[in-house]
Parts: sequence; structure tokens; C-alpha cells
Amino acid sequence: MAGHRFHPEKAEKLLDPKRKEIIAPERAIEILQIGTQDVIVDLGAGNGYFTVPMAKKTKEKVYAVDVQQEMLKFLKTHAEKEQVDNIEYILEDVSNTSLPSRLADKGLMSFVFHEVDDHDAVLAEIQRVMKPNGKFLIIEWEAVESEMGPPLHERIPSQQLLEYMKTKHHNMEFVSFHPTVYGILLTY
Repeated sequence: MAGHRFHPEKAEKLLDPKRKEIIAPERAIEILQIGTQDVIVDLGAGNGYFTVPMAKKTKEKVYAVDVQQEMLKFLKTHAEKEQVDNIEYILEDVSNTSLPSRLADKGLMSFVFHEVDDHDAVLAEIQRVMKPNGKFLIIEWEAVESEMGPPLHERIPSQQLLEYMKTKHHNMEFVSFHPTVYGILLTY
């Protein structure tokens, strides 16, 4: 299932307004029911396409974790332009962070799960950092040809990911964003 990491030199493409037609950050915020008191973790935050809008919705800290320093630099620049100052930037692998246990009320991993080698480790890390009754949304590309996103062979078909998730997690919900994008909402 694992593919290749996103190339930082393409980071500006992630802020393309056409991307909002496929998946608007506001829709993810609505699904997660982010409120002003929520502590949020964004695993694989990239350049902040979701991180910055989520940070605007809460007065609490947003922990942006990414394995690529270049992406965190883009994110910091994006946040500064948007005058957002409640983001903590963390350069670490999403499957093994230094975040405290039971830290987050809400969480997100967008278009990263297909890049990860050890899915079990990532799910264990998500479970570790989420508070009881917390909500975590995994967003992925459907295994169909599309103008945006990774090559078809790197995508995880929604049915395949759902079947895998059923073996790991009991309280989940499938979310369709667009014919090319889906999500799985996990509740802890």
C-alpha cells in the first residue's frame, strides 16, 4: 500500500484553488466538529492546507507533524501570511512522535496514509495521542485516475482501506468528499 513521499518542490500545488473543488478544508473541519477548545494534531501536515484553517477554528494548540523540514517551512510561511500563531511545528515521522499521550481532541491525516510503510504503527500512534471520544479523520485518494494526486498504483482503494480499518478499529464512518477523494472518520 505504501507509496513515495510527496516532493516539497511541488508544495505550492497543494494550495491550488482548484483543490477546494475536490476537498475544501471547511468540510473536514465540519466533519471533525472542531470547536474553539479543541487541541488538534495534524499528522503529515505538509504545507498547511488543512492545518491553517483548523488552527483558525480553535483557540488551543495545533500540532503540525511532518517528516520533511521543507514542508514545515512552507507551513510556517503560510501560517504567518494568514496571521495564525497557535501552531507548533514538529519534525518527526507520523508513526512515532514525541507528542504526549491523550493529547488531542481532534486529528487529521490527509493524503499521507498511502505514503506510510507501517500502517499498524501509524494507527497505534493515532490511538495513543487521541483523547477518549476524540475524532480523527484519515483522508485519501480513491484508486481512480484523476488530474490531481499520486499515480494510480500508489493509491489505496476505499474498499481495501475500509476492510483493513475494520480489523483495527470498531467505531468508524466512511465519508465521500468527491469521486476521487474519501475519508474514514475514527472515533475513540
